[in-house]
Amino acid sequence: MTINAPLPERLRPQAAALGLRTFYGDIHNHSDLSYGHGPFPDALSKAALQLDFVSVTGHAHWPDMPVDEPEVAHIVDFHVKGFAKLRAAWSGHYETLRAAEQAGRFAVFAGYEIHSNAHGDYTIVLADLDGGPLVLADDPTRLNAALADCYGDRALAFPHHIGYRTGARGINWSSFEPALSPFVEMISMHGCAERSETDRVYLHSMGPVDGHSTMAHGLAQGHVFGIVGNTDHHSGFPGSYGHGRMALLAPEHDREAFWSAMRARRTNALTGDRVHLLAAIDGSVQGSMIAPRDAAELRIEAVAGGAIDHIDVVRNGRLFHRVSPALAPAPVDPESPEETLIFLEMGWGARGTCHHWEGSLRIEGGEIGGVEPRFRGPEIVSPLEGADSGHPVPEIGMEAGKLRFAVTAEANPNNTTPAMQGVMVRARLEEGATLHLRLCGQDISIPAARLYEGAKSGNLGLIDSPAWRLHQLPRPEAWQWQGALPLGALAAGETIYLRLRQESGQMAWTSPIFVR
Repeated sequence: MTINAPLPERLRPQAAALGLRTFYGDIHNHSDLSYGHGPFPDALSKAALQLDFVSVTGHAHWPDMPVDEPEVAHIVDFHVKGFAKLRAAWSGHYETLRAAEQAGRFAVFAGYEIHSNAHGDYTIVLADLDGGPLVLADDPTRLNAALADCYGDRALAFPHHIGYRTGARGINWSSFEPALSPFVEMISMHGCAERSETDRVYLHSMGPVDGHSTMAHGLAQGHVFGIVGNTDHHSGFPGSYGHGRMALLAPEHDREAFWSAMRARRTNALTGDRVHLLAAIDGSVQGSMIAPRDAAELRIEAVAGGAIDHIDVVRNGRLFHRVSPALAPAPVDPESPEETLIFLEMGWGARGTCHHWEGSLRIEGGEIGGVEPRFRGPEIVSPLEGADSGHPVPEIGMEAGKLRFAVTAEANPNNTTPAMQGVMVRARLEEGATLHLRLCGQDISIPAARLYEGAKSGNLGLIDSPAWRLHQLPRPEAWQWQGALPLGALAAGETIYLRLRQESGQMAWTSPIFVR
């Protein structure tokens, strides 16, 4: 068993029948390669802890930057310096990327971004690590032509933090180029731009979401695009938990397979948990374009990272059907009722402090089947907000059936922003099983039966000391669901996608299926 091992076929039978597996990555995030924080090589090491693929993004260009506006001179200054830093490092950074790649385990892509008030910000991703140049352009049409001239079909670009208003670095649907952008970044640390109203609102100083800059508006206009999530993390921690991630469906762990999946829009957007979510109509999965038909059914396969609150089927921008596993249980693997998810969180403590956690977890009367790190990076976005935290790269591994980990957790900065670190273990538990933790020198034993009743928490010391929490253990029927829903006739122009929400608030969305 390896960290981040793929789900076994018994937990993804529909995907397996289609020759597909789910892989997880972050292709829009930042480090000190340009004006972000955190060493670029460390960012790649952190990404390898919890992702299958990554691109660490450099800030490269801003053609309509407000250089003559004194009130934003401080913003212009760090952008100009960041662009110059990336240009100086670009040719040499490929060597670091190539050294970080692990065939069959961790795929690395090169990437950079272009800002634009008029057209929105775009992230460019390159398929190969052969030292290709920065290709810059002032609008999507010219960028598409320039990338095609230099790279052929080995480059793509996608709009990110799309929800800002057009003219203020949000998406401009009138200049959107589907040949350039197979998908858009719908969620990141900026927030969620699925529709006008969500519970992950934009809070960055750049402003709130505009309804005409949302995924819903783009689909209503007839655009064809997939969706992804990425962190847009600016402190050298790709995949930082809770900031956004992407998933893709591919036949194997292979960079060419990943590239093909991106091009085909076989992608999902996630908030954090490594959710497996499949939507299929007659064997065509998310991102597909299918023909109209007189009758169809939608097949759904969901394996979440915690108890599922609901799964929504969104058809033509409206809620078409809602699945509640609590009311209509249908676990993917009903033959394994003893399987559960063990989620340990560590952090809390006095505001403004941090604590380095070293620990282990083993199960007496059970077996670990999978491990998912849920590590976060610091909440620093602009260079004006502070310096790099300097925390060591987290560690995680298995040794003789015992999970070992070491990670630094900062105290929550306020009562609404979580900063805890976590690990999740998928395990089979026998009757009478006991979990044994060792956390910072303290030995803790908890019967699994206690955790089925509810979460268990503790502190390392007195009040305001660092604390830990084991979440309530969910039964399989709570975190798995599969089934088929009748859709009736499908007409040209329709779109269908899935939205999954866990009881924890973590979410996942599939790219739409398009009827054309």
